[in-house]
Amino acid sequence: MAKPAQGAKYRGSIHDSPDFDPNQDAEALYTAMKGFGSDKEAILDIITSRSNRQRQEVCQSYKSLYGKDLIDNLKYELTGKFERLIVGLMRPPAYCDAKEIKDAISGIGTDEKCLIEILASRTNEQMHQLVAAYKDAYERDLEADIIGDTSGHFQKMLIVLLQGTREEDDVVSEDLVQQDVQDLYEAGELKWGTDEAQFIYILGNRSKQHLRLVFDEYLKTTGKPIEASIRGELSGDFEKLMLAVVKCIRSTPEYFAERLFKAMKGLGTRDNTLIRIMVSRSELDMLDIREIFRTKYEKSLYSMIKNDTSGEYKKTLLKLCGGDDDAAGQFFPEAAQVAYQMWELSAVARVEMKGTVRPANDFNPDADAKALRKAMKGLGTDEDTIIDIITHRSNAQRQQIRQTFKSHFGRDLMADLKSEISGDLARLILGLMMPPAHYDAKQLKKAMEGAGTDEKTLIEILATRTNAEIRAINEAYKEDYHKSLEDAISSDTSGHFRRILISLATGNREEGGENLDQAREDAQVAAEILEIADTPSGDKTSLETRFMTILCTRSYPHLRRVFQEFIKMTNYDVEHTIKKEMSGDVRDAFVAIVQSVKNKPLFFADKLYKSMKGAGTDEKTLTRIMVSRSEIDLLNIRREFIEKYDKSLHQAIEGDTSGDFLKALLALCGGED
Repeated sequence: MAKPAQGAKYRGSIHDSPDFDPNQDAEALYTAMKGFGSDKEAILDIITSRSNRQRQEVCQSYKSLYGKDLIDNLKYELTGKFERLIVGLMRPPAYCDAKEIKDAISGIGTDEKCLIEILASRTNEQMHQLVAAYKDAYERDLEADIIGDTSGHFQKMLIVLLQGTREEDDVVSEDLVQQDVQDLYEAGELKWGTDEAQFIYILGNRSKQHLRLVFDEYLKTTGKPIEASIRGELSGDFEKLMLAVVKCIRSTPEYFAERLFKAMKGLGTRDNTLIRIMVSRSELDMLDIREIFRTKYEKSLYSMIKNDTSGEYKKTLLKLCGGDDDAAGQFFPEAAQVAYQMWELSAVARVEMKGTVRPANDFNPDADAKALRKAMKGLGTDEDTIIDIITHRSNAQRQQIRQTFKSHFGRDLMADLKSEISGDLARLILGLMMPPAHYDAKQLKKAMEGAGTDEKTLIEILATRTNAEIRAINEAYKEDYHKSLEDAISSDTSGHFRRILISLATGNREEGGENLDQAREDAQVAAEILEIADTPSGDKTSLETRFMTILCTRSYPHLRRVFQEFIKMTNYDVEHTIKKEMSGDVRDAFVAIVQSVKNKPLFFADKLYKSMKGAGTDEKTLTRIMVSRSEIDLLNIRREFIEKYDKSLHQAIEGDTSGDFLKALLALCGGED
């Protein structure tokens, strides 16, 4: 078991038991398994209340007292997931890893995810212990077995990691950082093809501290995170392995928090992954994993395990978890620091926004207009031609096609399309044919007309558009409906919600950088209005106005700093706190603003996921986002979607829609990740 560095705080959830008596534990376990049936409660209580070192002493005492192997007896008495979990706890950590890897490469097929998880996350010392344990347990060479079961660059990187020779010196050379950034850039982005050997050498051997600086400098130099380059340049299991290595270098606990979340989300539970992580991290960094889990997923690890498992298996996992965390949104001091650092990274991020639809090469509006006319003329309609042309042209090119169609045939292309296609496909194609500002204006008009108001659509559009986009929407709304957008909002909404929407609809958000002193003042206002700090003046109305002004008018870089200072000041996350302290449309509007500031592509990825999950599909939301983001950041949205939901946007659309609507959506999606 790797021990914390001298002076480091212990972050495991399992501790040595005080007044430990291995003979007494051995006798209690023997009694629990004696006779008909077994006392599973007694077994799990003893084993989860002892450290791994103490469990090994219990095994020795059991052998001495009864001449039997404790693990063999436990295997005989217990079954299923509970047995795997208890037996995993009884093995020394290196032998537990060795068993997992042996299972991953035995038989037909290979569990690459297991290999990636273990070999990407272990320290040099843990890797050396693993190799020795594998040799001792199976009388085989681990490196030879991995070579026999894997291939290509994936195999090469696994073997590099297996050596356990990563540099451990925290003294970093700035010149070497710059050189590695240049080498990675030239090996990927600047090269026809990819020099995988450079990625393997640098990511497999440099120290964690060095690589963190390389990643920061790579982002500053290239304008994109190293993860984006890996996804663009590598593929398959090799890509997944390298991404796992990067995640573990950035934060091993965050990597495991994500693995645990994915193991339990959706239908079914990946019990092998859940067991492996809960066993292997219980005496290393389970408290850090718990804190990051709550930070990222707005729920405690404890509550998710409780809702996703059952019986003695659940009880054992909850013991390993070490307790439930406080209400969502409040951090442990250490978790607040993790969140603060996450905002520090986001504050310097300059991720390039990319759409999936680009201007067509060799564009010929005359040929396109004629092809569309032919597709709609006579009996029947050639939907495939319509979809192919319209989804593979930029919006500016579509406007040229409209003009050319009018000139050639004296007909309105939009009117012809309306008469030839219908339903979801019609909404999608007609939306693509409209200039973006006029499309947004129409969506806002629909959200406010008739009985009732579609507040979610109003929030989605007004909370996410740039100043330039908002101003264009105002002009389009006035032109199309002969009424100002502000007047329309005023007549259809009320109270604080109306004030927020009108403020957003002015398009006057500041566009400068951050101001640290102002950010601290703004964070204090947020803390006071959200009632987690003393309000010195007691003037709540004034504070509400200031809070609304901060969220609706401050620049995105400045707001990122405000949210960071809020965490530092309160140990709370502003988004979680808004959800807890506010309600209704005001809460939803403020949350949307915060999420957009944090990560706009992730905001839209979440909206897309929710539009397709469960029974039925929200085709209007799906259409609106696919149309409006296709030339802005749909590629980024795709990346966030697969990162969070472990499936591609392409797969989600394919599983939730059909027919020509499906074809058009997939064309806009632009490919499968």
